[in-house]
Amino acid sequence: MGQGAGRLRGLLIDLDGTLYRGGRMIPGADDFVRTLKEEAVRYLFVTNNSSATPAVVAERLNGMGIPAEPEDVCTSAQAAAAYIAERQPGARVHAIGEAGLIAALEEAGLRPVEDEPELVVQGIDRAFTYEKAAAAVRHIRGGAPYILTNPDLLLPSDHGLVPGAGSIGAMLRAASGVEPVVIGKPSPIGMRYALDRLGLEPNETWVIGDNPATDIAAGKSVGCSSVLVLTGLAAADNYKELLASADCEANEIIDDLHRLREWLHRRLTRQRESR
Repeated sequence: MGQGAGRLRGLLIDLDGTLYRGGRMIPGADDFVRTLKEEAVRYLFVTNNSSATPAVVAERLNGMGIPAEPEDVCTSAQAAAAYIAERQPGARVHAIGEAGLIAALEEAGLRPVEDEPELVVQGIDRAFTYEKAAAAVRHIRGGAPYILTNPDLLLPSDHGLVPGAGSIGAMLRAASGVEPVVIGKPSPIGMRYALDRLGLEPNETWVIGDNPATDIAAGKSVGCSSVLVLTGLAAADNYKELLASADCEANEIIDDLHRLREWLHRRLTRQRESR
């Protein structure tokens, strides 16, 4: 694989399947993140998860041994809230989601409401009901724009794969006849939000993840180089098929996080030597 264009100054790093699986750290994740800190590489943990606040995500990572602060975390809920607030500051928003989404909306100065919303935003909601679906469809069909935090149809759990925000979204789309504005990976909207938070341009930033259809495609959508790590969904026996299905290529394919750390060290060393 090629070395990619541009100087590496920042990373947008996926979480589930890349740094951990389930509740366990993938070997080498802790050393990799510590190396980023030592080398002063800017980074964000970019997750399609809209259910948890950055503080909760950081607490989980630290509990697994992966160094993290809330400001290191970029969620699809934060990106959705920023997208809405930029266009309609202080808007009344009907939200289908969990604590992370509600907190993000409120922190962006938006007003979660049940009735007469200006927009509908929907993420994962593990307490989803027919009544919630009916209310959301009524608002959307009444003209409220529909925002979807992320398109993931399935999520990993301790009991196998379970329906994700995209599965709820499929129901709302079918019932309302309205296509949502999608925020999370692979949409460029959430990626641009993450780049703005990093303060870097796409040609200075690499995306690291295990899922070609979300992580690598997200990098492609904004012009970032990418590393596919074979630590989660992608593995040695399926990554070519997954990349072809996602219609994208990764600049690097790396087996594990120990080798990822070595790759990063080599690349940063070459950059310093070329100055």
